Amino acid sequence: MNRILIVGSAGSGKSTLAQQLGEALSLPVVHLDRYYWKPGWIATPNEEWDNFVIGEANREQWIMDGNYSRTLDLRLQRADAVIFLDMPRLLCLYRVIKRRVQYHGKTRADMNEGCPEKLDWPFLGWVWNYKKRSRTKVLDRLKRAEGSKRIYILKTKKEVNRLLEQLRQEAAE
Repeated sequence: MNRILIVGSAGSGKSTLAQQLGEALSLPVVHLDRYYWKPGWIATPNEEWDNFVIGEANREQWIMDGNYSRTLDLRLQRADAVIFLDMPRLLCLYRVIKRRVQYHGKTRADMNEGCPEKLDWPFLGWVWNYKKRSRTKVLDRLKRAEGSKRIYILKTKKEVNRLLEQLRQEAAE
């Protein structure tokens, strides 16, 4: 496995898992949020973003975390494996609130400098409505990719830990 895509709601643990897998498998990690958001939380224009995603997806090795549904198919085409963190919405909400407190006034390691942690009602609503808005679309895309990719749909922290350990063991062999 040389190219692993990690998707899921905000707060599902995508960046944490990407970092852990990167260390375990010695693969470079691409946190998409770090590149999409410019300082001051300015979004990257679509054409520039598409060019960046195509360039990164065409590399030989990566672990890429982030949603960005408009470019999901580009990343899915190149991925060897996809991990969908299908976590409970209350857990995701808890985690985004926790990280807001933990990184108050600071920028997380998986974000671009100049993008200090923030939290507002629209973002909380986005997290709350992820399953209704995005989950089915992601599952449909994963179903189309079955057979050509290793697909993991993980619903608990225990499942995440089990997969992480399995992939560590495979890498060690």
